[in-house]
Amino acid sequence: MEKQILSTKRLDHLGIVAGICEQIDLVEQIDGYVGATERKVSVGEATQAMVLNALGFVGRALYLTPEFFQNKPVDVLLREGLQAEDFNDDTLGRALDKLYEAGVTEVFAQVASHALRVFGIAHTFYHLDSTTFSLDGEYDSEGYGGIEITHGYSKDHRPDLKQVVVSLICSYQSALPVWFEALDGNSCDKKTFPKTIQAYVRQMKGGATPYFIADSALYTAENVRELSKVKWLTRVPGSIKEVQELYELGLDELVACERLEGYFYQEVEREYGGVQQRWVLVFSEQAYIREQRGVARRIPQEKEQAQKQLWHLSHQEFATSAEAESAAEELEKQWKFHRVVFALQEVTHYPRRGRPKQGEEPKVCWSVEGEVEEDSDKVMRELARKGKFVLATNELASDELPAEQMLEAYKSQGVSVERGFRFLKDPLFFAHSLFLERPERIMALLMVMGLALLVYALAERKLREELRKQGAYLPNQVGKLTQRLTMRRVFQVFEGIDVLVVKGPTRESRLVLNLKPMHRKIIHLLGPEVQKCYFLDG
Repeated sequence: MEKQILSTKRLDHLGIVAGICEQIDLVEQIDGYVGATERKVSVGEATQAMVLNALGFVGRALYLTPEFFQNKPVDVLLREGLQAEDFNDDTLGRALDKLYEAGVTEVFAQVASHALRVFGIAHTFYHLDSTTFSLDGEYDSEGYGGIEITHGYSKDHRPDLKQVVVSLICSYQSALPVWFEALDGNSCDKKTFPKTIQAYVRQMKGGATPYFIADSALYTAENVRELSKVKWLTRVPGSIKEVQELYELGLDELVACERLEGYFYQEVEREYGGVQQRWVLVFSEQAYIREQRGVARRIPQEKEQAQKQLWHLSHQEFATSAEAESAAEELEKQWKFHRVVFALQEVTHYPRRGRPKQGEEPKVCWSVEGEVEEDSDKVMRELARKGKFVLATNELASDELPAEQMLEAYKSQGVSVERGFRFLKDPLFFAHSLFLERPERIMALLMVMGLALLVYALAERKLREELRKQGAYLPNQVGKLTQRLTMRRVFQVFEGIDVLVVKGPTRESRLVLNLKPMHRKIIHLLGPEVQKCYFLDG
């Protein structure tokens, strides 16, 4: 009997990741755009290796990539001839440099647009938003051509740390990114949003222009004029006077939303920034209840603060009664829920201590004495504004974009780009990888993280689509059958899938271990590229 050597490699869910990468030609698309190198590992292969590391969810930093692949079937996940030690920090660092030189936004756009074509994805709505990534350590951008890592408004609530800003455009009702951009840490959404939209439109190269959905940072007079040639949908800041006037409309003047229970709306035409628009005032019952509770909490808090302010005011003296009255009225203007009931008191002072001289006239001053009372009118006016917000679009044809569809599209922001940001900020996702010192490499690594999100979202979308087409269901973590399984759950289910390698003197064979019916069903739903990674026939 010939001697055989047995060994195992951990495959787990990484066969799914590698299969989706192959389906969108990740390596070929990157190498075709970046260009060939003389190194053993191409830029595309190094990028796919980093995507596999990122989606391993094991908390290994970038420089530990060789350790990550040490017990993995590298030839299955990438190509034959490559080994774990080939993905050292020098290889990955040089690949990041090449990605930066080619343009990280441009490389991402190339891969994403090709992926959308492969999967036949086209949407009417796209969501735009930005987030911040905080960085430890000192960063000096001088002498480099990358982004400026600096302090700015921190969406991570870490103003003590320097940061970078990432803008993403994601497809409708999904975390599928179609555009990635790394920006300076002090970038302002009001200025960058229109530029991001225009850059994306330029790279679309024809075709129907979608509606771009963003939060109220997009809505300025300058931006709506600048974006006159694209369609947009956004929330109007509540500080605008016309919005405050719309808030005065009562519930009896609004129409019940048929598509979304608990919502009411009223559509009006407005002009802002010289651009004709359609505005929709929206009232949400759930938001009203939530904000009503907030008002109830703030009323006693404000009263306590107001009483302290009035106490300090009562210990001041004013030259005239008019000045004292004006001071009390100015103080009251600061309160949203209370008023002051006051009386003016005359205070006399003689020039010196002791008995006043005959005929000596005292100096007369005025002080304020009063009480703080809850103002029911103020409270009612404040409550009348709660639960309301205004959406705006430059799509003037209501049959093209009805008011209720505007609301549905805007609400889907929470399951689109915001979900993508939560994914990218997962503590297991490239843990501590942003230790890189050069801004160019940080930009490139952030783009690789965006590619990992793209692969993850494509896999999730394909699985859900196939389940829907076939009328099939899979159990979620509590055993309930569903057609909307998350890939995070799928990845958990695939833990413990190994490849048994049997080496003999003349041949080598492989066998995937621990595949259960549910695993096989998922693999077949995801297509031939994934099947190949698990050595299954179609």
